[in-house]
Amino acid sequence: TEEPQKKKFLLKISGRNHTEFEAERMRFHEQNFSLEILNTSRDDGRLYEYSISKGAEEEVWQIQLEVFEPVADPSIRVVRRELSNGSCSLALRCTSERGDEVSYGWESRDNGSLGICSGNGSFLNLSYSLRSTGFQCVCTARNAVSSRDVAFHSSQCGSEQ
Repeated sequence: TEEPQKKKFLLKISGRNHTEFEAERMRFHEQNFSLEILNTSRDDGRLYEYSISKGAEEEVWQIQLEVFEPVADPSIRVVRRELSNGSCSLALRCTSERGDEVSYGWESRDNGSLGICSGNGSFLNLSYSLRSTGFQCVCTARNAVSSRDVAFHSSQCGSEQ
């Protein structure tokens, strides 16, 4: 025979009374019937079930909880640099050491760069005159729960970052 399915209860409500089975990890909010998981960990990412019994009937909702690690402060690395005839050509790479499902975007921090910093993805290719007004390209690393950014200043063309 097959093994029976088992369910672990976090909270049971009967009438006006409720029992929290993991009170040190959960907080039930009676005003809006929400359940808060304290000190969330990756192990909390799983399928949860919410059910209401009404006499001989039961209504059941299933909720898939996803747990994301926030992104760490990103860093920008120059992966290619060329200086010639008073212009600078760069390939920049933006990375965050931690975080789940991280995406990257680039934009200008000021009005003087005319969209030179626009882009999606970890890499950005730049080419500009060294005589141009200084500008900053900002890389933003983000996921569903957090967002962090870091700036690259155009004056850094001739130096290691």
